[in-house]
Amino acid sequence: MSKTQHSEYLKLESVYIKSAKDAFQSEKIVENQWKELNYLSKPDLQGALKEYQNFEAIFTKNQVKVHHFPLDENVKMDSIYCRDASIATDFGIIICNMGKAGRINEPKAQLKAYQQKNIPILGVIQSPGTLEGGDVAWLDKKTLAVGHTYRTNEEGIKQLKELLEPKGVDVLVAELPHYKGKEDVFHLMSILSPVDKDLAVVYSPLMPIKFRNELLKRGFQLIEVPESEFESMGCNVLAISPRNCVMVEGNPITKSLLQRAGCKVTTYKGNEISVKGGGGPTCLTRPLVRID
Repeated sequence: MSKTQHSEYLKLESVYIKSAKDAFQSEKIVENQWKELNYLSKPDLQGALKEYQNFEAIFTKNQVKVHHFPLDENVKMDSIYCRDASIATDFGIIICNMGKAGRINEPKAQLKAYQQKNIPILGVIQSPGTLEGGDVAWLDKKTLAVGHTYRTNEEGIKQLKELLEPKGVDVLVAELPHYKGKEDVFHLMSILSPVDKDLAVVYSPLMPIKFRNELLKRGFQLIEVPESEFESMGCNVLAISPRNCVMVEGNPITKSLLQRAGCKVTTYKGNEISVKGGGGPTCLTRPLVRID
């Protein structure tokens, strides 16, 4: 049994999360920040705390070791979406540089937390490079897909390649469309969630043809999220182990397609912590160690 960070779907052993309590902090902070951070509407703080408690319980139930990013007054509400500020690799953590101005302090806060736990750091993405963890996904042990988006620019991708290619990792670039523009949260993982070595949840209407064909060439079966379930986070699916999936409730068609493909699906109510801020279960987690 080996341990790895080079996976999105092997059995999750440990994960970092940032609780709603420590991210949202207070009614005043929610009131002051939700508009500038482009939330769909103001999250209900008490509702968010309850939703998050149930979300975190999924990991406890599955014997996943949970680490918490601490309260940090230098970061904003979006720090709940803790995947975005760093990338886990077998060679150490890559600290990102955020493409969203309101999130610029998050990588530094995560770096501090990792250093306190003596977790190795592979490198730090430096300005003018931008790179966000929601734009990367491991397809297999040797391949990391990265989206070229408004959050992750060419210089950020260049630095990512410089860190990983000498170590034998192929960085596969997916050129994503403009979609709703610079202010919207649109990451590679908005349209792709690998849940097993040969199964991925996708939203094909926004997927580059070349990249989609590459997934098919690699033997992936694609679970096609319908248009009616895209905005409600149907495509944002976290694997706790191969074909053992976590998703936001309210996406019955995608859930049914996953079950038909042999998946166990756990759902959580995520109106306050996921839908309003545009971040599903993959966004809410920074998986650290998985077991092969």
